[in-house]
Amino acid sequence: MTPAGAAAPLSQGGWVIHCDGSAVPNPGRMGLGAVLTGPDGTVRHQISEATTFTGCNNEAELRALLLALQWLAQQGLAASTPVQIYSDNSVLVEQLGTQAAAPVARLAPLFDEARLALQLFRHMHIQWIPRHRNGVADTLARAALGLAPKVATPQGQTIKKRRRR
Repeated sequence: MTPAGAAAPLSQGGWVIHCDGSAVPNPGRMGLGAVLTGPDGTVRHQISEATTFTGCNNEAELRALLLALQWLAQQGLAASTPVQIYSDNSVLVEQLGTQAAAPVARLAPLFDEARLALQLFRHMHIQWIPRHRNGVADTLARAALGLAPKVATPQGQTIKKRRRR
């Protein structure tokens, strides 16, 4: 496993996973979303699934990644294929990308499960990306909960939230 930032992203020829999760409210129902892109650059599989139990946003993000890794393993691709993982969740990237991150006690068993799943892959790189670069996975996670996609905001601008009355 390659720690985040320790190596450059994988060159052409590997699988790419964009994963995201939503919990509404947080904690609450979880929606999981992932996009798996093959070595040729085409989207090969998408995940949009709601859980039957509740959890927090960090758990939803992690479960989305686990589903994506499970799908790759079921295709027989784990041992022979490098994988590049992108997530907008800094907790997930820190926990799976470095040994120095302080453990998150409540999610420790789930992170251990993810570390075991990642060991099946020949080479792995995980990288944090900003939310606006993870839109499709976010849309899939939100759709699993019956929510509309988030409205994109131009870089450097914010949207004022209306107060509920």
